Amino acid sequence: MVKIKAKGLKWLKGFHMIAVSCWVGGAFSLILLYFLKNGVDNSGVLYGINRSIHHVDIAVIVIPGAFGSLVTGLIYSAFSNWGFFKHKWMIFKWIVTVAAILFGTFFLGPWETNMMEISGKIGIASLNDPEYLYNEKVNLIFGIIQVLVLMVTIFVSIFKPWRASKDKNQPIK
Repeated sequence: MVKIKAKGLKWLKGFHMIAVSCWVGGAFSLILLYFLKNGVDNSGVLYGINRSIHHVDIAVIVIPGAFGSLVTGLIYSAFSNWGFFKHKWMIFKWIVTVAAILFGTFFLGPWETNMMEISGKIGIASLNDPEYLYNEKVNLIFGIIQVLVLMVTIFVSIFKPWRASKDKNQPIK
């Protein structure tokens, strides 16, 4: 099997870290943007905040970062000695990555899109709309949980726990 040389792996790791930074940093930014809604009394401002959250997530930072993490992780696993399932910590990373992308795709994204659409239609009345409030609540709660799990995954990647005894003598990369 073809392997990427050390310099190529460093470049790939750099691109992987940029993608991870976009994903986690963007997701953290989405949580902070939610708090801009406190005290909003203007329909346009509310919609603008929801539209900004949607834009940061879907178009420019979070989703591209998530898929960049997935793709660079696939390349890294396929063309380096780390492999896909050779290490328990790597299996954990794959499970979290795929689960987070799927959860974001089927739950977080639709909740967020629904909030944007509702605030675009009924404006400031959204803040009293049960559907809007439900979407906002679950998106915020599960968004925070997802960011925390992704942060844990970063530390799992750094510390590489659950290493097999034969791996403990190998240098940490």
